Amino acid sequence: MPAPKVPKDSSSISTSGSWLTDTVYAKSGIAEIVGYDRAKGTEKWTIDLPGPVCEATGHVTEDNKTAITFKPAMPTEENPQSCTQVALIDLDAGKEVWTETAKTGTMPISFNNVTIGGGTVAAASTSGGAAWEVATGKQLWAPKTSDSCYDAGYGGGEKLVAVRKCGSYDQRQLHIQNIDPKTGKVITEYKMDEGIEYAAVVSSDPLVVAADVGDTAGDGSGISDFFSIDNKTGKLRARISAPGDDFAARCDAIYKLEKCSGLAVGNDRLYIATEEHEGSGGALSESNEIVAFDLGTGKQTGQRADSGEDYTIVPLRMDGGNVIAYKRPPYDKGGQIVSIDGGTFKQTTLLENPATETVRDVEMRMSPEYSEILFSDGGLYMSDVFASDFTSASDDKEYLVIAFGTS
Repeated sequence: MPAPKVPKDSSSISTSGSWLTDTVYAKSGIAEIVGYDRAKGTEKWTIDLPGPVCEATGHVTEDNKTAITFKPAMPTEENPQSCTQVALIDLDAGKEVWTETAKTGTMPISFNNVTIGGGTVAAASTSGGAAWEVATGKQLWAPKTSDSCYDAGYGGGEKLVAVRKCGSYDQRQLHIQNIDPKTGKVITEYKMDEGIEYAAVVSSDPLVVAADVGDTAGDGSGISDFFSIDNKTGKLRARISAPGDDFAARCDAIYKLEKCSGLAVGNDRLYIATEEHEGSGGALSESNEIVAFDLGTGKQTGQRADSGEDYTIVPLRMDGGNVIAYKRPPYDKGGQIVSIDGGTFKQTTLLENPATETVRDVEMRMSPEYSEILFSDGGLYMSDVFASDFTSASDDKEYLVIAFGTS
């Protein structure tokens, strides 16, 4: 799918958001979401929006609904527009089910992030937040904001988790709260050590958050440690040290509290990619592994899945008790999707992409750290999260999405 042309008065437009159902692959374009028939590759439906999508949650309800924030009009140099609109999207029907806004006093809130969990859509920003019922769009609650505390954002999925920031800038404390999706009331709470500025919600159940403690990650990944928290008691189960020099996971914990890559959580374990290191072929070869940490003890289990010579392996998600991972290829091969058995850690190849030069060139532009990569039922979809005037003006053909399949 070619990259869309960016409007003349914009240098870059967000195209954040992609989702899979059994029959549809949906992707944000410029001020639209397009659903494609997975079997045929043809357009099935289009949802036109007045402005670009700002943020999108990766979570999808059992009946294939998801949530986005978007701008009420196209941005211009004079008016960049704010992300004030929150919408529920029906991926089966290709419809905007409802769109809502919220205010702090008389000012519309511009949201930094959005998620869906427990039948509730929740969105937040430094200036306030709100939560709506999935079924009706009715506002259920809004977090209390004060000079000293506000909800920085939410993690969704099985449960709804708030990252609440309290205290002054130089004495910040983060409260990780398991909250009732219907009322916003705190069920349990874990208070992180003072001085931790940002945290990302890696998983809501089991509850795992990532943080860069004391800015020690050193590699821009946003992660130095993971915290495994008991949802029922709010107590810390384990703290897992994951130095940036050794591990390749990344989280954007500043605003996009759910945007993490290079990791997966399941089987009461954290699966994480290591950094690349010299491979068995010597100085010119590189490889890495996926390793597992026990969320109860914080220790490595000893399980290890090797990328293979000159590949880089990255966990994408869980598939029951198995880990689905993407293997980024060397210059002369195509990428692979593998399933890693949660017990034996044996790898099974589910898909191998073509090794032709034109296909490889496009695939290599979709890095696991900065692209959206989805796989299910033999179909792999890799997409960009921005369209820019640079890509529009490039002589090379640029793509928003590249898709691969086994059939």
